[in-house]
Amino acid sequence: MKLNELTAHELLGLLKTKQATPEAIEKDISAAIEKSEKKVKAYVRLIEEKLSEKSTGGKLSGIPIAVKDNICIKDTPTTCASRILEGFRPPYNATVIEKLKGQELPLAGQTNMDEFAFGSSTENSCIGPTHNPWNLDCVPGGSSGGSAAAVAAHEAIWALGSDTGGSIRQPASFCGIVGVKPTYGRVSRYGLIAFASSLDQIGPLTKDVTDAALLLKVIAGHDQKDSTSADIPVPDFTSSLKKDVKNIKIAIPKEYFVSGINPEIKKIILEAIETLKKLGVSFHEVSLPHTEYAVATYYVIATAEASSNLARFDGVQYGLRSQPQALRKTPLIDMFEETREKGFGNEAKRRIMLGTYALSSGYYDAYYLRGQKVRTLIKNDFDKVFEEFDAVLTPTSPTTAFKIGERASDPLSMYLSDVYTISANLAGIPAISLPCGFSKDHLPVGLQIMTKPFDEEMMFRVAYAYEQATDWHKKKVSL
Repeated sequence: MKLNELTAHELLGLLKTKQATPEAIEKDISAAIEKSEKKVKAYVRLIEEKLSEKSTGGKLSGIPIAVKDNICIKDTPTTCASRILEGFRPPYNATVIEKLKGQELPLAGQTNMDEFAFGSSTENSCIGPTHNPWNLDCVPGGSSGGSAAAVAAHEAIWALGSDTGGSIRQPASFCGIVGVKPTYGRVSRYGLIAFASSLDQIGPLTKDVTDAALLLKVIAGHDQKDSTSADIPVPDFTSSLKKDVKNIKIAIPKEYFVSGINPEIKKIILEAIETLKKLGVSFHEVSLPHTEYAVATYYVIATAEASSNLARFDGVQYGLRSQPQALRKTPLIDMFEETREKGFGNEAKRRIMLGTYALSSGYYDAYYLRGQKVRTLIKNDFDKVFEEFDAVLTPTSPTTAFKIGERASDPLSMYLSDVYTISANLAGIPAISLPCGFSKDHLPVGLQIMTKPFDEEMMFRVAYAYEQATDWHKKKVSL
């Protein structure tokens, strides 16, 4: 039995009955990394620590976790997979890291990502792309592709990622695992290096729904260090897993099943709906009429906020500093320009320019302000549906994982990868992606379930019921 292939809750059971030790878990994970990492390239860096030394009695003690490279770990390089943060070592831990340490979860390493979370494929990384464990020629999704690939390849038991427009759920779908974007404000953003502050959320990537519920319980909760953190009690999400789903009403938005979706994926999602019907769930078609504006709205708001957030990376206080050989303007201006030119990759530059334009004089009202108004309409669509329904069910992605390099020269095609996930971020609602089948090419397909704000319990309840009625979560990668 390979311990690294088990779920966290299975390992906890073995640890409790002394059938496994933290040292044995550490050994099997290290062996998996040694075997697979050269092919998958899930990690930016491993954290050099004896995992067993951290196992002294916490509830989840001895279960190593991987963390996306945009979550600050004290005195440890944290770079967002960008050259501009070379050498940066945060002087503090992110709140979620403090919470992990409080439960004595050892940190296994920091995972690869699209630079500053700008992407849907984990190709926009300064160290190169991560590969999908199910097909090494394909992307793992993004921007939390390293976290998803590490879990799918059994190089990690579970992982943390961040989700701004689908960056946890889309990689989870592509890699055949579970990914959760919590309600905005459910998890503290303190210590998460910001992409778009009104959209970002940290969440779990795991092998099954139970592990996702366990991990979200650990990282959730009010934090005075984050002004957007919600002061709302955190329930025991695992207690909702085994409730039946009879008489639950789920909405199917017709806008998510129009042209553009892969027919094979549509068929798999419809089969998932039939499975839930047999469990007593009722389904009804609804309309989310402003869905067609979600991608455009997102890329106005997200790039504007990214432009503002990334203005701080200028070579003055931390990270890369570069000076041109010949004076062009003034030494200070030259240093700013040279540092940002060499430090940011192409996609980061593209988004900074888009966002700066949207916020520029004379265009703020036409773009950013209007985008926020449309965002409100999108949120109102969901609020109206949740007055009558318990959840909304959709595909996670319109396609399965695409080939590395296939969309690299087509930004618009890449942006459309998140067409089904973006709305949840704009509306601030929780959403989960879980495995629901495979394509003819043996690539995973994800099912997305969204619920009203702070109703993660209903989200987990429906997801668990479907998971237990199928075997998709038990399929394992062989590398």
